[in-house]
Amino acid sequence: MNKREYLLTKFIEECLEAAQRATKILTFGADEVQPGQPFNNTERLNHEYNDLLASVELLAEDAGIELFRDVSLIVRKREKVEKFMEYSRQQGCLTDEG
Repeated sequence: MNKREYLLTKFIEECLEAAQRATKILTFGADEVQPGQPFNNTERLNHEYNDLLASVELLAEDAGIELFRDVSLIVRKREKVEKFMEYSRQQGCLTDEG
């Protein structure tokens, strides 16, 4: 494994850890503190998010893979999510409760 492959592996790992923490919020709640842990699930998600950002920086600095914020892509994705969120609401699968 070379350095680029290693950093890509770390990026993948951080994506998965953030996803796992998000599922913990859905399963146990945002404020739940896992036994033996000092932080609640929201705080831990924030830690994972920052770990992910660090892995993005390392990819750019050391592997020549620069990921950057593109406002037009973000706007397009937000519109798409909102469109399908409304569709889910119309299908009775999404509620606006809590």
